[in-house]
Amino acid sequence: MHKRTKIKIAVFVLLVGMACMFTAVVTDHWAVLSPRVEKVNETCEAAHFGLWRLCKKNIYISSENFVEGLGCGPISLPGEENCTYFRHFTPGQDAEIFEYKTQKEYNISAAAISIFSLAFMILGSLCLIGSCTGKGKGRDYLLKPAGMFFAFAGLCSFISLEVMRQSVKRMIESEETIWIEYYYAWSFACACTGFVLLFLTGIALLILSMPQMPRNPWETCMDAEPEQVE
Repeated sequence: MHKRTKIKIAVFVLLVGMACMFTAVVTDHWAVLSPRVEKVNETCEAAHFGLWRLCKKNIYISSENFVEGLGCGPISLPGEENCTYFRHFTPGQDAEIFEYKTQKEYNISAAAISIFSLAFMILGSLCLIGSCTGKGKGRDYLLKPAGMFFAFAGLCSFISLEVMRQSVKRMIESEETIWIEYYYAWSFACACTGFVLLFLTGIALLILSMPQMPRNPWETCMDAEPEQVE
């Protein structure tokens, strides 16, 4: 396969990865939390949240949806929803956005790291645009920082995922929590997909930008003819 074709495939995969990561950052379905439901034909309050806000949903549990010992939900059931934004970067305000004492520090870290991921994606995109519009050796040269930036964006995505996972774990294990069930939702899946695509394709783009390997054993990489991207 020609080098130019490989780069086009890598760029397409990177676009998919960026779309997945951007979707994960701006949506609030990273995790869903459910309290215990004791009685049928009553309203319970489930919650889902992301990096920026928490949404609580009042769900009516009928006899058809009630399972003894399980939590409130599923979250897809109809009900009144109320969303509140986290006050991430405002000092001196409530550290307890949830009544059950959420770990605000975790959410601050996850949100900040996700911003770094978006910044690396923007820098990588600028390098790709420069590579597409440039000529000669400049095209290959800009592929190297582009690959590094996208790989760094993938690493930041992974760190943000792990911080969010630890946040959910800390809330569930707390003695004061009202939640008995949790699961990671589609925003979390988008972030996982973005991490895999950005990191692996960034490494692949970095490898593609390297000098051509020597065809003969007595050649060095510096002696081999450079493979230009047309």
